Amino acid sequence: MTKNVISLLALVCFVGVALPGATRQVQAQGPPAPYPTAAPLDQYLIPDKSSEIELARSAAPASISDQAEVLVFTKDGYVTAAKGGNGFVCLVERSWAKSTDDPEFWSPKIRAPTA
Repeated sequence: MTKNVISLLALVCFVGVALPGATRQVQAQGPPAPYPTAAPLDQYLIPDKSSEIELARSAAPASISDQAEVLVFTKDGYVTAAKGGNGFVCLVERSWAKSTDDPEFWSPKIRAPTA
């Protein structure tokens, strides 16, 4: 084989291997998570127990929430703040109810009433 044929074969092999890798799309890095770790526990608490009860009861119509058990979040976890009698439970969820890959997962600002 001549020198030109060997050079041509080497070029074809190089292009066949290097070109697909060179043309793939590069993924851009996303912005850093606004809440990469958990905040101090005090930031997740609602200091006024009656405010948390009121927010929790807003999750359902009064015909349901007035007789529902109400849980409030404390340093010891969720505890019963009001006994219920109709089988429903109202509480205020924190951001931990989100998917763990959600950038707001550790946000101490997210509070949502749930029944």
